[in-house]
Amino acid sequence: MAGNRATKRLDITGDCCPITFVKTKLALEEMQPGEILEVLLKDGDPLANVPRSLKDEGHRILQVQQVNSDTYLLIVERGKGE
Repeated sequence: MAGNRATKRLDITGDCCPITFVKTKLALEEMQPGEILEVLLKDGDPLANVPRSLKDEGHRILQVQQVNSDTYLLIVERGKGE
């Protein structure tokens, strides 16, 4: 997919906010700092809110890539926080 060795993949295209962020946060909590999570999400509120909220939590957004007309791939590196 993206050249970053993803540790885990998550598809939240069928979910609505705030569940999109909650599922992404829970997936990251199961990972170690520095590991990579790939998230498939829809345009609109999920694309606007999930990356911003993850950055606020101390995670690093490596890439946001459009997959098709309304779906995006978000690549996140787990931060060192909780």
